[in-house]
Amino acid sequence: MGRLFFFILTMAVCVSCGTQSEKMAGKAYKTYTVALDDRTLESSYTAKLRGRQYVEIRPQVSGIITEIRFNEGDLVRKGQTLFVIDQVPYKAALATAEANVKSAEAQLATAKLTATSKEQLYREKVISEYDLMTARNTEAEAEAALAQARAQETNARNDLSYTEVKSPVDGVASMIPYRVGALVSSSIAEPLVTVSDDEKIYAYFSMDENQILDLLQQYGSLQKVMDQMPEVSLLMSNGKSYAHTGKIDAISGTVDESTGAVSLRATFPNPDGLLRNGGSGTVIVPSALKQCIAIPQAATYELQNRVFVYKVIDGVAKSAPVEVFRLNNGTEYIVESGLAPGDVIIAEGAGLVREGTVIENQTKQE
Repeated sequence: MGRLFFFILTMAVCVSCGTQSEKMAGKAYKTYTVALDDRTLESSYTAKLRGRQYVEIRPQVSGIITEIRFNEGDLVRKGQTLFVIDQVPYKAALATAEANVKSAEAQLATAKLTATSKEQLYREKVISEYDLMTARNTEAEAEAALAQARAQETNARNDLSYTEVKSPVDGVASMIPYRVGALVSSSIAEPLVTVSDDEKIYAYFSMDENQILDLLQQYGSLQKVMDQMPEVSLLMSNGKSYAHTGKIDAISGTVDESTGAVSLRATFPNPDGLLRNGGSGTVIVPSALKQCIAIPQAATYELQNRVFVYKVIDGVAKSAPVEVFRLNNGTEYIVESGLAPGDVIIAEGAGLVREGTVIENQTKQE
């Protein structure tokens, strides 16, 4: 019985010694020495693509389409005739207007002769002043009738010119919903065709108000944001990166009350015609941070919506709250407060560490 008690006591002492030895030895963790560095973080925003100019072409006069002088999807030039609307009634209207002008010119000439004659007779006291004023009024009326006839002639000439529907811009034509023989007018619901100038593409996207405020605080003004922000990139709808970078060159001065968002525009060159009006993509906006503190996300843990790290102080893990920048690159956090250059933190597995854990045999991660 005495031997059994001695054996149990010996085993307990051995276990106790082993536990104390393990505690004193601590556990090896990767650590990271905090330092200042430059980082560029990227944010993604869904964007709608629009051509530099996107024009819906509609007829200005009514009539039947008699000619279509381009093919769907063609590259058309400014001033090129795309459609011809039946010109016969408009040519007749112009001829009538021109005849009315000639008639008005003749009537004015007669009125002038009459007024001149009346003035001579009045000086000779053959007629009364009333007769003279009547002749002058007839002349003024003839001048007004001529001006009206000339205005009608101008309108008729313009209406005739509108029967040739021309492109107002260089660009790419859309599909054509109408064919020869279709009756069209200025009130048609669907345009004859749309022409998009895709030499440059505008990518429209939105940021929330807080993000715009961050930019304003970083750069000082909207104009400085546009002047100093780095160029942005574009992820196309097929998931591939667009070869050319763009520049944010327009920011709305108001916040949309319904969404709390601010609209922005980035302009991209389109020399190969790869981007098309009406398309979509993702604008990648970089945020350059100078001399900031970046730490691995694996070095943090969250508790009650706050972010913590474990500092290694005198070989012991001490938890410390930190404030992180709202943007991150998926692997790192930018620390705004809570750490200083030279601090040593646990670099991995922070969620498994406990307060007061002895950290020895450190493996530093730079």
